[in-house]
Amino acid sequence: MTHFDVLVLGAGPGGYVAAIRASQLGKSVAVIEKQYWGGVCLNVGCIPSKALLKNAELAHTLTHEKAKYGIEGDATMAYGPTHARSRQVSAGIVKGVHFLMKKNKVTEIDGWGTLTGPKSVSVALNDGSTAEYTCDNLIIATGATVRTVPGVEVNGKNIVTYEEQILDENIPSSMIIGGSGAIGVEFAYVMKNFGVDVTIVEYLDRMVPTEDADVSKELAKHYKKLGVKVLTSTAVKGVEDTGSGVKVRIAPAAGGEETVIEADKFLAAFGFAPRLEGYGLESTGVETTERGAIAIDEYCRTNVEGVYAIGDVTAKMMLAHVADAMAMVAAETIAGAETMPVDYDFIPRATYCQPQIGSFGYSEQQAKDKGYDVKTATFPFSANGKAQGLGEGVGFVKIVADAEYNEILGAHMIGPDVTELLPALTLAQKWDLTADEVGRNVFAHPTLSEAVKEAIHGIAGHMIHL
Repeated sequence: MTHFDVLVLGAGPGGYVAAIRASQLGKSVAVIEKQYWGGVCLNVGCIPSKALLKNAELAHTLTHEKAKYGIEGDATMAYGPTHARSRQVSAGIVKGVHFLMKKNKVTEIDGWGTLTGPKSVSVALNDGSTAEYTCDNLIIATGATVRTVPGVEVNGKNIVTYEEQILDENIPSSMIIGGSGAIGVEFAYVMKNFGVDVTIVEYLDRMVPTEDADVSKELAKHYKKLGVKVLTSTAVKGVEDTGSGVKVRIAPAAGGEETVIEADKFLAAFGFAPRLEGYGLESTGVETTERGAIAIDEYCRTNVEGVYAIGDVTAKMMLAHVADAMAMVAAETIAGAETMPVDYDFIPRATYCQPQIGSFGYSEQQAKDKGYDVKTATFPFSANGKAQGLGEGVGFVKIVADAEYNEILGAHMIGPDVTELLPALTLAQKWDLTADEVGRNVFAHPTLSEAVKEAIHGIAGHMIHL
């Protein structure tokens, strides 16, 4: 079969989900993918990194918290087995993607697809041959490429991206990380807890600069205690691979004299850019934005009839679960099924450093900038029984609301497993529940979610346990 109702270019969290949903809705579907079925996320990103982070958390306990938990005797954590477990976890999940393709009768095409028009693709198959495919509807889900800065040339040796580092079973003695976003702080936590001397260089004036300022301040406190050196308001001007290590030129972001810091390795974690090159996009007539992303409407339709784009390539919000949500919208739109556009302002965000960061919606400052009369309430995990029982009474839940109606505008959390607390808040916001209404919900005791309840009660005006 060479013609399909739906042809998907890319098998990441957007591509494979779009394929499954379109097939469920009665369409004949094929997915073209050269290397990473399940995308960066399942192979070299979200999933294996969580395995590394769990082992790093155990290493931290054994190194810094033995007395607190009554651990006696000597025990050490080795990175080799830690890395091997992360690859096993990844392989198992990727195997599950192939199972889902087969279960949903989606055709897998292993190779590099080059668009020859808006409804046609030439594929250089992995077996060395070439095949041509056509479709009624095309979904572009080609993801993103690593963004770098002038003077930093990744070579896969001592100057690396997340991909080379997560696949490397060895760790250096020292590492400099450019950028303190999710990838930067997560790798910093892993590396430091396996004995690596870590320095983070951040151009902006605080860590995790896209998060609420209070969250940034709290994380900085914990990373200082962990022993990670963080240089904020500092620009990376250039990186030299000396063969035995790296020399990194840095300078104040506002301008000033350069200095040089050295380490065994440099990790470029400056962010991502939409992948527009290398697959023939120019042959389709699809328009792009000033940001260098594919332009789409609220139903993921491009300017070309029957051509859709989802996920990182649209630069709407470069997160796996956003690609997943967009995939559902695109597939349902193609099939003429009921759907609902994604509200990008209220997408949940999760960072899996320790303590974890979970947030969504507007920060306090963003809400003010949008003209809201803002009310906030913050509840610390130090006053939460479950957190204390876990030995992790750090961080807080901060709710941002409209003062007039107590409508939830955002939440900003840092603390134990806070990423798991996001759905109750995003669900409440999605269906216009006020803090007064959410406060009537019964939260089980003892749970970490009670910190959400208390912050919600704070918005309503009657916090109980603080």
